[in-house]
Amino acid sequence: PLPTQEDLAGLRCRLQRVKALAQLAQLPPVPAGASPNLRSRLEQVRQLELRIREKKAGSRAALGARPSGDTGVAAPAAEAGSEKPPAYQRFHTLAQDLPPGLTLPYKFKVLAEMFRSMDTIAGMLFNRAETITFAKVKQGVQDMMRKQFEERHVGQIKAVYPTSYRLRQEKNIPTFGNGVKKSDYQLTLEPVLGEEEKVDGRPHLSASRLLERRKEFNRNLVNIVKQHHKAFLAALSPPMVVPEEKLTRWHPRFNVDEVPDISPAELPRPPQEDRLTTAQEVLSTARGMLTPKMEKALANLAIRTAEAGAGEPVASKVPSPASTSSALKGVSQALLERIRAKEAQKLQALMTREPQQEERLAMLGRLPAMARILRNVFVAEKKQALTMEVACARMADSYDVQMPPGEMEKHLRLFAELLPDWVGIHAVRTDTYIKLDKGKDLGLVTERLTKAAKEAEAL
Repeated sequence: PLPTQEDLAGLRCRLQRVKALAQLAQLPPVPAGASPNLRSRLEQVRQLELRIREKKAGSRAALGARPSGDTGVAAPAAEAGSEKPPAYQRFHTLAQDLPPGLTLPYKFKVLAEMFRSMDTIAGMLFNRAETITFAKVKQGVQDMMRKQFEERHVGQIKAVYPTSYRLRQEKNIPTFGNGVKKSDYQLTLEPVLGEEEKVDGRPHLSASRLLERRKEFNRNLVNIVKQHHKAFLAALSPPMVVPEEKLTRWHPRFNVDEVPDISPAELPRPPQEDRLTTAQEVLSTARGMLTPKMEKALANLAIRTAEAGAGEPVASKVPSPASTSSALKGVSQALLERIRAKEAQKLQALMTREPQQEERLAMLGRLPAMARILRNVFVAEKKQALTMEVACARMADSYDVQMPPGEMEKHLRLFAELLPDWVGIHAVRTDTYIKLDKGKDLGLVTERLTKAAKEAEAL
């Protein structure tokens, strides 16, 4: 009789086990001089690896014996999945690309947190194919942040990130007893997604896309502050121009908390026949039926509403050029201009300095104080050379600021880079030793380190 499908599956399984045993036999042998304890541990590892290989071989054999019609995944789908671009291309936008020195105003940080909460709630509702109403989002954001969330915040979010949501006024939306009639218009939100962001043919707001949208919102907030910062620099005396792509921190006199609030974008309103009566209409229809105080309050509300609709100019508060103080009278104007130009050059270098340069400058500023501690460590140890581990531990114990050994080693290597005639670092076998010339004048060493710090700061 011909072999059945089960017989073929069993033969394949036994063949895979034989191959696994053959591969196990090719493993390197146990060293002859190994201790009994080591031999027993190696034997346990061998047995564990054998079981894993047998399990894998059995699962592969079962998959091979399964008929093609019973497979849950078709071959074309697997081939399509293999054509996906690598992860570093699909998620390159998730990398941090904003310098840490470009801080945001507190109100902008709150708005960014509101967008994150709103996006999280809207994403859950959107992926469940629910209609996203402002009432649902408002309640969720207020529960998450413990802050009031109003329609004007949605308008601000729309102004910062116009392509984040599609807003509409819709009615006949199930309300489930939240006090809103089904025939009333409600503000609805729909995340704007690309065609490629689909799961089973329907758009899906994934976690990676949520993170990408959050970063895009933060970048837009920083760009808004950059515009105000640019206007601030243009109003200085002399004016300054700093390329935005090189900006790593704000001007020292630029107060980010004085940046004006974002004017909300206009939200869609219900059709004219369904709108609520405005404050002006109430005032005109109820005039003579209200007390003078109520009429005045309604008039003020109408004026404020009209002013808010007109919007505010984007120009930021900039300092007016200060008049020459009495202490500078008699000083040459050309000399003052040279001093101001030099100061502007220093500030521009400060605002365009890379984080790596800032870290190196901070290290250079600590070296003069560390030089005395390092010399005292070698004097106390009474040795010509110390291992890097011991030197870092002694330095960390003596320095007034708590610092991990890894950071302390960076400082010691910087000593060797700047003063190779005073500090030397040598690798001997598996250890690294640091050697110090205790005969050097500490005053000259400190002077050279201070000079190096000033030169680096002037770059």
